[in-house]
Amino acid sequence: MTTTLRPAGPEVRHDDGHRSRPYDICVNSRRVGGIQLATDARFGPAAGRIEALGVDAPDRHRGRATVAALAAEEVLRGWGCRQIELTVPADAEAAVRLSAALGYTERSRILARPLTRPGALPEGSADRPMTAAEYPAWRDAAIAEHIRLETGQGMPAERAERTAPQEHDALLPGGADTPGQVLRVLTHEGSGVGTLWLALRLPGQPGGYVRDVRVAPGRRGEGHGRSLMLVAERETLAAGRTSLALNVYPDNAPALGLCRSLGYRTSAYRMWKPIL
Repeated sequence: MTTTLRPAGPEVRHDDGHRSRPYDICVNSRRVGGIQLATDARFGPAAGRIEALGVDAPDRHRGRATVAALAAEEVLRGWGCRQIELTVPADAEAAVRLSAALGYTERSRILARPLTRPGALPEGSADRPMTAAEYPAWRDAAIAEHIRLETGQGMPAERAERTAPQEHDALLPGGADTPGQVLRVLTHEGSGVGTLWLALRLPGQPGGYVRDVRVAPGRRGEGHGRSLMLVAERETLAAGRTSLALNVYPDNAPALGLCRSLGYRTSAYRMWKPIL
């Protein structure tokens, strides 16, 4: 029997080069599932995504998903993509195994936890809103870090330098006073030791989402990262949200260890592979 992809709808194209299209997964022309392919809105037309892949229950465990994923690579290669990304829920064990078997590696992971009550900051630590005067320097540093991370993942420097400020300013059009965004400064014994950016309303996120946690270079290893996460949990609960999530890169061992110690668990993996 032959497993193929058959277009299930028109291809959608945008002025910036982004494109997407749904396909049926077929076995000898019989539909057994579906897959949604797109270029990555963040990385650009040279990066593709499997946005959804599902095989109907009677046809599972027969290799249909494997063949569909391989066929998706061919489609995206024909679109000019040179890498492919997908997000796999951590509890979808079969999908996690399949992505690993097909050569995908972890780009980052989403950690999350339900919230019940806020923890207290350690003695000597306090937090306050970021001021308008502090915002420009913080913005410049946040954008520089964003560019560093994106180029480290393979995004062309020109694109990262263009899109990082755009994405940042789209989320914070009002600067430090943007509704639905929380910018806080952590102090310890009167000295600034770190900053927090927390999004309370982010598409696709049911609760709060930590966009950026930064501890001053000379103050790392003193527990201030934990304090900033406690501030994020408190602010999330105060806004009526009952869960908090954040994205962590696999080589950031201190952040992974901190989050695990606070009770965060992996909810999804962001996987990728080159398709040359």
